[in-house]
Amino acid sequence: MTGIQTDGICAVVVTHESASTIDDCLQRLRGAEGIVQIRVVDNGSCDATLAIVQRHASLDPRLHFIGNPDNPGFAVACNQGARDGDAAWIAFVNPDCLLEADALRRLSAHAAGAGRDVVLGADLVDEAGTRDAAARRRDPDFAAMLRSRAARDLSIAVDDAQALQPVQAISGAVMLVPRRLFERIGGFDEAYRLHAEDLDLCRRARDAGARLFVANDVQVVHVRGVSSRARPVFVEWHKHRGLWRYFRKFESARRPPHVRAAVFAMIWLRFPVVALRAAIHAA
Repeated sequence: MTGIQTDGICAVVVTHESASTIDDCLQRLRGAEGIVQIRVVDNGSCDATLAIVQRHASLDPRLHFIGNPDNPGFAVACNQGARDGDAAWIAFVNPDCLLEADALRRLSAHAAGAGRDVVLGADLVDEAGTRDAAARRRDPDFAAMLRSRAARDLSIAVDDAQALQPVQAISGAVMLVPRRLFERIGGFDEAYRLHAEDLDLCRRARDAGARLFVANDVQVVHVRGVSSRARPVFVEWHKHRGLWRYFRKFESARRPPHVRAAVFAMIWLRFPVVALRAAIHAA
């Protein structure tokens, strides 16, 4: 679309087998302050997701629905949804995130006060109120991970003294980004399928001069894992594939061959162990 609006938020939701949460998610987005457009992109759902989304679309002209016949991946679908809107702000919201009515409006107010391009995340918590460590992260350093298991933990401790806590990366579960910045950096890298694309976007946004923050005073319930429970091995495969792509894209060129080989082994020898654990847990 053309003619970017001067105000308002376009919420982009990517669904896949999301029937258990998408009704509540969309009900809340339709009642959210500052939302002028809602774009739902479905990646080949076979459950009741489509019927639920279509019902909401029939009730709210702000909601457009895009149905993919298969699953091209999270990054592809996010870009589809973003292109279908033209609001000045884009809010990427997972279908298992349940926002309060003022959450996105408060995020956009924080962004307006920051004075330049920013990417904002929220304080993600589970249904019991436990904070999600993935909400505040630093960049992966794969060479450091070879030397220390502690380096594999990308989480950053919460600092509640700061309403806006600076971080290197936020979670793609709830992400508010200016459209001008999103388009300038080319959106999500569509070579990722469903993991590490948020880390990649955050890094490229920082390289383009943006700052990243988590709004510690804006809390969002993230149910987590709703779309991935049915195919845990598939999910783990693409998580590890995403990590390898991230390494090759941002770190590999400055590492000697033996380090690149060691990182490859670290990632792919870990995959069968984690995949087996995930399959057992899902059984």
